[in-house]
Amino acid sequence: MLKKDCNILTISSDIRVKGLRLFAVVGYIFSLLTAFSPAWADIFLFIDEQGVMHFTNAPTHHGYRVFLRESRSAAAQKALRYKPDSTEYDHLIEESSRRYGVDFALIKAIIRAESGFDPYAISPKGAEGLMQLMPETSKKLNVLNPFNPRENIEAGVKYLKYLLERFNQDLNLSLAAYNAGETTVSQLKGIPAYRETKEYVAEVLRYYREYKNNRPEGKPEKWVQKK
Repeated sequence: MLKKDCNILTISSDIRVKGLRLFAVVGYIFSLLTAFSPAWADIFLFIDEQGVMHFTNAPTHHGYRVFLRESRSAAAQKALRYKPDSTEYDHLIEESSRRYGVDFALIKAIIRAESGFDPYAISPKGAEGLMQLMPETSKKLNVLNPFNPRENIEAGVKYLKYLLERFNQDLNLSLAAYNAGETTVSQLKGIPAYRETKEYVAEVLRYYREYKNNRPEGKPEKWVQKK
């Protein structure tokens, strides 16, 4: 089943291809994409137990992996470095903020840095959803569908709460651990000298300050960055 919505091709999980050579599948998918729209999203593939291949641009579980990645111009790549804001998931962020006692502004800053508010985001390393949970983290936190915004945010905030407690509320170390792994940060007792991690921490803190400066009345500031 094919559907064109807002100039983005949607390929539903009803599309099933069995017994075709890989190059034929690539050609078939590419022809569909170019026929429907020049602006297409990443395409994901899941192969079930019967060997049937399922293609979609909106994965519903963590069995999907990137099959074709969207081609972006240099200008588009540059634009992605500063992610636009969104209020679409504020109600879910607020729920988890109250449940786990983590600052609303901090949660939202992490989501913005991690996925740009894209619930179907999958990183090259396999992190999934709004808060970019790794499959093993999702499993530990009993996440059934990492692409479900409510499940993903609640699990991500629960994990963030754990990191804040482990690193004695040190925001820099907690953010570094969220990005590079808690074991690495614990062993180094500091932020790893990874460019990606340093840029990530700086990006989250930039968004965090932005949200705090525009904080609605009644939202307490729970976490203070340690110097």
